[in-house]
Amino acid sequence: MIKNCKIRAGLIGAKLGHSFSPQIHAALADYPYDLIELEENEVGTLLKSGKYDALNVTIPYKKTVIPYLDEITREAARIGAVNTVVRREDGALVGHNTDYAGFSDLVRSLGVTLTGKKVVVLGSGGASRTAVTVAEDSGAREVIVVSRTGENNYENIDRHADAEILINATPVGMYPKNGVSPLSLNVLPRLEAVFDMIYNPARTKLLQDAAARGIPSANGLLMLVSQARRAAEIFLGTAIPDSEVARITKQIAKQTENIVLVGMPGCGKSTLGRLLATRMERRFVDLDEEIVNRAGCPIPDIFREKGEEGFRAIETEVVADICRESGLVIATGGGVVTRERNLPLLSQNGRVIFLDIPPEGLPIADRPLSQAKTPEALYRERLPLYKKAADLVLPITRDLEENMKKLQEALL
Repeated sequence: MIKNCKIRAGLIGAKLGHSFSPQIHAALADYPYDLIELEENEVGTLLKSGKYDALNVTIPYKKTVIPYLDEITREAARIGAVNTVVRREDGALVGHNTDYAGFSDLVRSLGVTLTGKKVVVLGSGGASRTAVTVAEDSGAREVIVVSRTGENNYENIDRHADAEILINATPVGMYPKNGVSPLSLNVLPRLEAVFDMIYNPARTKLLQDAAARGIPSANGLLMLVSQARRAAEIFLGTAIPDSEVARITKQIAKQTENIVLVGMPGCGKSTLGRLLATRMERRFVDLDEEIVNRAGCPIPDIFREKGEEGFRAIETEVVADICRESGLVIATGGGVVTRERNLPLLSQNGRVIFLDIPPEGLPIADRPLSQAKTPEALYRERLPLYKKAADLVLPITRDLEENMKKLQEALL
């Protein structure tokens, strides 16, 4: 981290509650960095106010800022979008585009090449122009821009079924509107790589679909960190090592991922989760408690009144609402893995850990399904589902401190 910085910086955009930029810039240097939500008619006033020495710009103002600038770099002019503005000592505002360097680094990080490839870019805004420019400069065989109403659109995208690289430069699937994808990957059967410029959630539906098909893919977090590094270099007039991009990307990914505990009813998910959240200074959420709050009655009553299907429907609603957030410790109900639709919801922002304990002696009071079947029978039935859902299987015992030590070591 660079210290003793004498500038005032920030990020302007329309909706910034999901932004990771403050954490990233705090890891790069110690200048103040504000989130500044603006209406479009307020952008010019803010730029001309002189309040900030350096600004980043995000959706939807990367083109809006251009008329208010005194100068833009050649790269920003080529792309037609500015994401970094610096005030010179003479007061002039200079616009840069650091997304180009960020996206180039993202492509390299996945170990794929755009040279000689047919590239499909979804979206026609500033982020799309960045992707198109990088692809063209990399020697792509063909670059197709797909938009809702253009010559190439989502109704006729199947005519580009020979595409090898897909880049999502739209906000479709971005927090808080998680769980949707701009298209089905079935229409592009020859894909070799998928890039999604979205970084929250960490695994958009598009990326989850790519993973299910075995297609190499990457979200936009490394791009975000890389472009921030380049912006900080411009802000401060100094070089920042490439190693910082990898370090900060890993750091932010760990800070923002949810830790999701799955396992048998009564295995200790809630107790362990609460303790872990306290030690990590994170918010803890017990999904069963959230279900009770939403239904207005205890879980056994929900089963009696609505049956298991009614309970599972409420559970999925709660999983969708909670798991779209970031940086939580989450304890799930024992049967959350029995509904396939819950699995991508749990993993979209989370590391799913299966707390595996022998079922003998697990409590069954107030647990309708544990009373209908023995814990042993329920364990045999659900074990493959827990393993399928989990990123990590963690054998545990009845010793809370021993389990906590194992869990903390696994999270290092």
